[in-house]
Amino acid sequence: MQRSSQKGFTLIELMIVVAIIGILAAVALPAYQTYTKKAKFSEVVMATQAVKTAVELCLQENAGTLAACTTGSGGVPADTAASGKYVASVATANSVITATGNAQVDSKDYILTPSYSATTGVSWTASGSCLAANLCK
Repeated sequence: MQRSSQKGFTLIELMIVVAIIGILAAVALPAYQTYTKKAKFSEVVMATQAVKTAVELCLQENAGTLAACTTGSGGVPADTAASGKYVASVATANSVITATGNAQVDSKDYILTPSYSATTGVSWTASGSCLAANLCK
């Protein structure tokens, strides 16, 4: 008598594969969501670049006087609202630039604070709620 052999996977093998796929998905999904938020928040960071350049020029022209470089004066552009898909606003006060994201990036803010030296020029320090959320550097 000849035995017929069956080919295929057992139920246990299929359950193991499903469990492995579930574990991988549980790890990958949060990492992907964080990655996409970082990519979206990069638009908020980039929205500060034009204002940053204007503030640097203003500080050099005014010998580092922070109060001279504010919204609408010293060549610093006026505050902007909703200047991008993920940007809620960009504002400047006493040379400090604050960019705020919209709800799609959890309304986190990105703050750039300048320090001026006659020998080295302007250097920037980043702060804001985006640092704690790991959306910006």
